[in-house]
Amino acid sequence: MTKPITAAGLMMLVDDGKVQLDDPVEKYLPEFKDPWYIAEQDKDHMLLKHPAHPITIRNILSHTSGLRPTSAMETPTLDLLPLREAARSYTMTPLQFEPGSQYQYSNAGINTAGGIIEVVSGMPYEEFMQKRLFDPLGMTDTTFRPTEEQVKRLAKSYRHIKEGKKLEEASISQCYYPLTDPKRQPFPAGGLFSTASDVGVFCRMILNGGTYHGKKCLSEDAVREMTSTQTGDLISKGKGENGYGLGWQTTRQARADAVIPGPCGHGGAYSTNLWIDPDKQLITVFMVQNAGGVDVGKARGAFEKAAAEAFRK
Repeated sequence: MTKPITAAGLMMLVDDGKVQLDDPVEKYLPEFKDPWYIAEQDKDHMLLKHPAHPITIRNILSHTSGLRPTSAMETPTLDLLPLREAARSYTMTPLQFEPGSQYQYSNAGINTAGGIIEVVSGMPYEEFMQKRLFDPLGMTDTTFRPTEEQVKRLAKSYRHIKEGKKLEEASISQCYYPLTDPKRQPFPAGGLFSTASDVGVFCRMILNGGTYHGKKCLSEDAVREMTSTQTGDLISKGKGENGYGLGWQTTRQARADAVIPGPCGHGGAYSTNLWIDPDKQLITVFMVQNAGGVDVGKARGAFEKAAAEAFRK
């Protein structure tokens, strides 16, 4: 669920006039200059070419940049590299395709967006998000660095073991332990700890066109850009996704005159999910602890149906 939140942070800088969506990423992170992409490849050869245009901010937020999902340096967990080092690591391998020509979900793209936030704002990514989003919205239980008290309240994750039909407790594989260790770094594509209540507040701000209880976080234009499909026909319906906006999964039910063109949302690690339906004026936040082996699709569907019936106008 962190990706819509990171996208909101970058769109704040767009609202401020400090960033343009079609700016090349290299304008802010010079290491992205003159990338190569894999034009042809077989088991013995690889043909690299320069793309027709550089990677843009729109590309990294819509997963059309060609960046690989992660880099080889993001091991054993995803939260040990400072953002600028992570961004440099993404440029060490060629792009998988020419920017804008395909869609491939990429944590690296969203983390790069976090790096741009740092460069443009002049403050660490997590500090910017705290000052510009979490504090104004009163999201007091949302953090990349949980305290000892918060760790005690952290929901445990479980994976299903086929042998014996049992559940086994599991740690968060993307994160370094202990979670309170100061060497851990925030990663904008994930690793954000929060509550259903806090996530609901963020969604209410989006549903209300960027404003919550009189506090304006985003312009209506920014909300419209984020929740409008940016990928055209690049995503196959067979993959279970209708489209992708800027940090948001989107639907094809577009209404050109609306701030939010259609239902939108995003999944998160361990089968969590947030969803906004502007037609029904309904938000659902689905929090579960599935570390693998369990299909929670039916449970989520039943939850969303019950919520729609309970709050039907």
